[in-house]
Amino acid sequence: MKVLDSKINKILVLVASIMAIGTLGYMWLSHYTFIDALYMTVITVTTVGFGELRPFSPEEKVFTIFLILTSITVFGYAISSFSEYLVSGKLFDHFKQRNVEKKINRLAGHTIVCGFGRNGRQAILKLKNYNIDFVVIDNFRDVIDFLDSENVLNVHGDATTDDVLLNAGILTASNLITTLPSDADNLFVVLSARQLNQGCTIISRASKESSYGKLKIAGADNVIMPDKLGGNHMASLIATPDVIEFVDRLTIEGETTANLEEIAVNDLPLMYLNKTILDLDLRKKTGCTVIGYRTPNKDYIINPEANCKLIEDSQLIVLGRPEQILKLREIF
Repeated sequence: MKVLDSKINKILVLVASIMAIGTLGYMWLSHYTFIDALYMTVITVTTVGFGELRPFSPEEKVFTIFLILTSITVFGYAISSFSEYLVSGKLFDHFKQRNVEKKINRLAGHTIVCGFGRNGRQAILKLKNYNIDFVVIDNFRDVIDFLDSENVLNVHGDATTDDVLLNAGILTASNLITTLPSDADNLFVVLSARQLNQGCTIISRASKESSYGKLKIAGADNVIMPDKLGGNHMASLIATPDVIEFVDRLTIEGETTANLEEIAVNDLPLMYLNKTILDLDLRKKTGCTVIGYRTPNKDYIINPEANCKLIEDSQLIVLGRPEQILKLREIF
């Protein structure tokens, strides 16, 4: 039934059906070979005026009349529908959607961003800076047109529905960010995404304190409250202005401007597994400093000791100037 959802597919099915009926009909009534029957069907439905291969019996004439009338109706419907597609722009939308579907199907480990509001724009800008593949879901036509003009992969639809999430490649996505203005909508997105992809990292926006726990229970790995973060930041600028200004200078804007980098121990050469931070000797090799360590249980250790072991599934947080971070990436 999905094949018949598109009007173009319906037209193709109807035309193919007419050709099949005509070919089989002539093979049965006139005992033609397949090629002869197909030839008679083509010259009949196209009304080109060629003569029949041999004189028709009354039954063959009735069948030919039926085939002509039916084909005229089908081709008339096909021409009118195709003209409507051309005038309304639906034909372009159809091929654009097919092209987008092919690109999304080739993605794996990408990020889905639900909503292209203020938070969604900021998230996309950061993902672009790090060359991370992403797909945007939005329900507004003008937003989709803007994303098309910017060559951004997108899916037009309601992100709270399973079909739209599937079209965006949720089954192969590694991350999902939902920044919809309604906490209820974000909750539905989190529930649907967690059900479809158990291993996906889900980050949700929340407006109310009461929504935080619900989103976590629904399956969100992280819940961000932009208003609360903004208020805390402004108050911190009064309480500890120099500290906050220093932290603000620790940029993570992109691959060439970062001051902070995270290193997965699993990605290091095997020789460093179960060794210590001292054995890694990052300071001497790159100039960077290890300022944080995350255990496999997601516990964070700030300013870890030099004898801290690099065990499997742990992470290192490294601080350095942009050129030192680039050197770090080149070596490790």
